[in-house]
Amino acid sequence: MFQPDLLAGKRVLITGGGTGLGRSMAEHLLELGAEIAICGRRENVLAETAEALAEKTGGKIQPYGCDIREADAVEAMMDKIFSDRPLDGLINNAAGNILSKSETLSPRAVDAVVNIVLKGSANCTLACGRRWLEAKQSGTVLSVTTTYAWTGSAFVLPSAMAKAGVLAMTQSLAVEWGGRGIRLNAIAPGPFPTKGAWDRLVPTPEIAEAFETRNPLRRPGDHRELTNLVAFLMADGSSYVNGDVITIDGGEWLKGAGQFSFLQEHMTDDLWAAMRQAARKAG
Repeated sequence: MFQPDLLAGKRVLITGGGTGLGRSMAEHLLELGAEIAICGRRENVLAETAEALAEKTGGKIQPYGCDIREADAVEAMMDKIFSDRPLDGLINNAAGNILSKSETLSPRAVDAVVNIVLKGSANCTLACGRRWLEAKQSGTVLSVTTTYAWTGSAFVLPSAMAKAGVLAMTQSLAVEWGGRGIRLNAIAPGPFPTKGAWDRLVPTPEIAEAFETRNPLRRPGDHRELTNLVAFLMADGSSYVNGDVITIDGGEWLKGAGQFSFLQEHMTDDLWAAMRQAARKAG
């Protein structure tokens, strides 16, 4: 869809870029000429991804171990990145989610999601923004949110709270920083299957099929469809798009708001108990 040099010369950091949608984004942006930095907590996964994508695309990609929930760690990472060459873009992709009845959520479970999704995105956005503003440099921030950021959704309360905050951050800073050369946008994906997310959020094959096909197009999204949108929004050709959230969900939220609310008819007490046990093991 795009020219292979669309993002030539641009340097982009993708949080949570070692796996899932973040890895798919990194691969596609590398193919379009961008230089990529990826960060996350699992340095071995990041290193494996960087090596594989460099070999596959011939592009330049650098991994950085960082817990984005910690502001000091983010600042240290940004110092390293900017000392080599400033970033041109940031993609706030790192996320966590828990499928749970809200009355059974512990404070630790809420923190686990809110801290990485909202606090992590704020830490990275503010760290980049301060450096861009000080250098009078333009920059682009793209955050991955969700359609239930503005509708809410049953059974994913911490994620809904956090993603709503990311959307508010995007729209607030788009106004505050837009006139100073920094634009911010968000995307709201529907079901784009990844192993990690589906292991946490889709407990049975039957529910997976229902989740993936309940949109009017009756299919899940392909990763390349999502990364095409990401590439467009990171490119100079979209420079008049600022403060928007673009939905890419096959029409899912128009058909029925609250992405996980449909589980009311599918989940049993035994399945909820199994999900709690799996969440404890993962945490």
